[in-house]
Amino acid sequence: MNIPLSPGKKTLHLVIHGRVQGVFFRQSMTREAQYLAISGWVRNRSDGTVEAVVHGAPAAVDAMVRWAHKGPEMAHVERVDVYPTDGDYTNFEIMN
Repeated sequence: MNIPLSPGKKTLHLVIHGRVQGVFFRQSMTREAQYLAISGWVRNRSDGTVEAVVHGAPAAVDAMVRWAHKGPEMAHVERVDVYPTDGDYTNFEIMN
């Protein structure tokens, strides 16, 4: 049985496909995460996608997933793969 580490929190793993690198996706997602009080991380992957883990209140995490489907102005998101995951994060950061 998978028990969340933070009661009342939701954690999702996202893989964002499309034109999502070189368009300030990671920086924009960090700002959105701060606005929504979400913790976790975001990074570029070598296959051209952006990967993120988002952790927070369920409504805030759901709002971040909706944001990821659009991304920043210059991005062109084709699809977002969403997977449940676990983990407990205290801030949101850009990973290398």
